[in-house]
Amino acid sequence: MSDGTALREIAAEILTEVLERGQPIHTVLFAALSKYQYLEKADRSFLRRVAEGTTERLISIDYVLDSVSRTKVARMKPYIRTVLRMSAYQILYLDRVPDSAACNEAVKLVKKRGFAGLSGFVNGVLRTVSRKKEHIAYPDTATACSMPAWLAERLEGWYQKETAKAMMRAFLEERPLTMRFKESGESEAAILASLQAQGVSARRIFEGINAWELTGVDYPEALAAFQKGQIQFQDASSILCGEAVPLKEGDLVLDVCAAPGGKGLHCADRLRGSGQVIMRDISGHKCAQIEENIRRSRLANVRAALWDARKPDPALEGKADVVLADLPCSGLGIIGRKPDIKYRATPEGLANLEALQREILSVVWRYVKPGGCLVYSTCTVNRRENEENRAWFLREFPFEPVDLSGRFGPSFGEESLREGFIQLLPGIHPCDGFFIAVMRRKREE
Repeated sequence: MSDGTALREIAAEILTEVLERGQPIHTVLFAALSKYQYLEKADRSFLRRVAEGTTERLISIDYVLDSVSRTKVARMKPYIRTVLRMSAYQILYLDRVPDSAACNEAVKLVKKRGFAGLSGFVNGVLRTVSRKKEHIAYPDTATACSMPAWLAERLEGWYQKETAKAMMRAFLEERPLTMRFKESGESEAAILASLQAQGVSARRIFEGINAWELTGVDYPEALAAFQKGQIQFQDASSILCGEAVPLKEGDLVLDVCAAPGGKGLHCADRLRGSGQVIMRDISGHKCAQIEENIRRSRLANVRAALWDARKPDPALEGKADVVLADLPCSGLGIIGRKPDIKYRATPEGLANLEALQREILSVVWRYVKPGGCLVYSTCTVNRRENEENRAWFLREFPFEPVDLSGRFGPSFGEESLREGFIQLLPGIHPCDGFFIAVMRRKREE
């Protein structure tokens, strides 16, 4: 085990970037874990747990700190605020870390950073948290689940109150690492054996669906099956989206907002080398990411291209058998993986995204040939971005729903599947929140 103070200093650096400078936690954490890859597995696990846990529990932690400190969190010096937050997280939520260790290491950190005069304050606040932690009473579910009040109200407006509570609680649960096998490569047995040889176990998530939960993974990118393109890391909900795409040999698939490329690669794999998948994105950086995933996948029937989905492309009008429109969204379904999303979301931002989705759909439907399909998906649970935008699309354009009954096997029996869509919900389904709708362009307009 590395020196505890040094390890917590790294955690404080990560959290400063996220909580004070507004950087996305998944990018900051990935960069840090890559930089400190030499650390032992237990140390990297501790860094991830403290960084992600402090971020996802931020509202709850701040409520506790404000209840025991005369100086409120908002008025604290940024570094002191960060150290108190991450230390309070360890006291409140990490049973394996003794409260005394969390307090002592916090004092060492602030002294090392030049705040010796505040070390007594830090020590006093944390020891009070330790003493009172068994008697904390949060004022409501939103605070207990660290959900902004306005967003909790939206969830309860979109869904039944108990469903909303189940989602908020599920967002706080540890998310498993999930993946799918490349179907056109090595056999399932061979890939499972490769994973087993590296100490990794795989469990199928849904009966009959190529979606697996992994356990025993230390550094995912070090898995031989990943390096050889035999597996693709994706959430189960994203894999289900790929399964929903209606494909036949030789199809042309256009993925209009493709990064990082998982769904498009899934389609290319299902085509077994036939047809073509064009994966587009507005960002050069994201296109480079897609191209790297294409190279690793060793699939020849797919290519990446730089394109703004809002811009019409007359050359492709009426040419695509399938248009995959996994559009920019609020991301409210993946809060469990990217907890800082809930703090960046705003009512105005949601409205802007709802409008952007309609703008893109108004362009990309023209690429679908008569009889072809458009797959609309998002990683959110916002009904306005999902069901309401789907209903709007069917009213405005010459498309009809595609019955999805049985498409996802016996694990799913939702009535909405007959109407051509499904809303996946954390806490209800064993995956991220995700919306999938399939619509066919009418042959006669």
